[in-house]
Amino acid sequence: MFESLSERLNAVFKKLSSRGKLTEEDVNEALREVRRALLEADVSLQVVKEFIKDIRERTVGEELFKSMTPGQQVIKHVHDALVELMGGETAGLKYSAKSPTVFLVCGLNGAGKTTSAVKLANYVKSSGHQPLLAATDVYRPAAVQQLEILAKQIGVPVFKIEGCQDPVELSAKAAEEAKNTGKDVLIVDTAGRLNIDSELMEELKKQREALQPEEILLVVDAMTGQDAVNVARDFNEAVGITGVIMTKLDGDARGGSALSVRKATGAPLKFVGVSEKITGFEPFHPDRMAGRILGMGDVLSLIEKAEQNIDEEKAAELQEKIQQNKFDLNDLLDQIQQIRRLGPLQEILKMLPGNLGNLMKEMPVGDAQVKHIESIIMSMTKEERRNPDILNASRRRRIAKGSGSEVSEVNALMKQYGELRKFMKGLGTMTKTKHGRRMLPNKLPFKLPFKFPF
Repeated sequence: MFESLSERLNAVFKKLSSRGKLTEEDVNEALREVRRALLEADVSLQVVKEFIKDIRERTVGEELFKSMTPGQQVIKHVHDALVELMGGETAGLKYSAKSPTVFLVCGLNGAGKTTSAVKLANYVKSSGHQPLLAATDVYRPAAVQQLEILAKQIGVPVFKIEGCQDPVELSAKAAEEAKNTGKDVLIVDTAGRLNIDSELMEELKKQREALQPEEILLVVDAMTGQDAVNVARDFNEAVGITGVIMTKLDGDARGGSALSVRKATGAPLKFVGVSEKITGFEPFHPDRMAGRILGMGDVLSLIEKAEQNIDEEKAAELQEKIQQNKFDLNDLLDQIQQIRRLGPLQEILKMLPGNLGNLMKEMPVGDAQVKHIESIIMSMTKEERRNPDILNASRRRRIAKGSGSEVSEVNALMKQYGELRKFMKGLGTMTKTKHGRRMLPNKLPFKLPFKFPF
């Protein structure tokens, strides 16, 4: 997401980085480029005008901070303006003091409404709540079945009534069911339409009146560009949305609708869909997104992903093995598999900040290469993984054949593993300070960086 915008903005800031003094002409030239970049990213014209005006007021006539270069000063102002444009603070879900809390999920057909309702249920379940999904989309063929199939994957029950064609009645009875079964969150998957019409809005209004939801969350498709903003504006005027869920943001290189929706509706962007998987659903953090756009990375989100997917016990075992110089190919395979659980490799690399992130993104590596390395290791016997020193020429030929590789690829992997093992040995021989803490040796046994794509 935002690849083109990020590249354009970073090119603008690079021009300013060597300037010793920031003049008004410098600012105007940079803002013209920023304006073009935002328009190309499909940000609405009115939002762009107000955004540029905001940055100009922040920048022109202000003395530079002594510790910052002019380029850094402009980046700071653009970052602050972007955060403000996208809502300022992270907008979390609001829960009712009286159970169950009701979340009404609405949107047009094709935006990913039903899938988002299940992803939302999975999110609240992981937060310690007990959700119930209500199937009230009685018009779209197989909508109820789709909801049931997806909900089964996360172990969340679905309320439905066979033969009932009244969404309002279904909603009311779903609320009773949630209360009777001790579910503290009711997520209602409402009916959609191909286009906005009065019938759809009247139905949503009746459901809102019957349920008194704490949140009315609109699902919009980022791939539709400014149409997503127009849909959000129309729904907000008709039923009063409290937040937006934007889907398919991972497939949209421009993403301008994500920058425009708050300004257009006043409703915050609360969640984004970043993959088709049930787990590909994240809270929207304006400050973190601004950091990604400006090439600052998103280390906090990366840490959160790691905390959710990395096994702490295995991490402790690995640390013990490193200290005892027992790191083998089984450990390497385990690390590869854990990293793959974080998500697509290129998406992880985008979260790395600054030059490091740019360098890693330019490396010709991806999930296919990582899978290939994994297949080579898995073609070895358990004994070969435990003791790679026994890998003679005939064994390597067998491993290459079993993994669909060339012998040269097996040799290259083993060479890089040898370098990694030397590094691990260096970590294992760290000396203790007088305060009892460990520290790296002054000199590592080989040069960094590795050629490993992970």
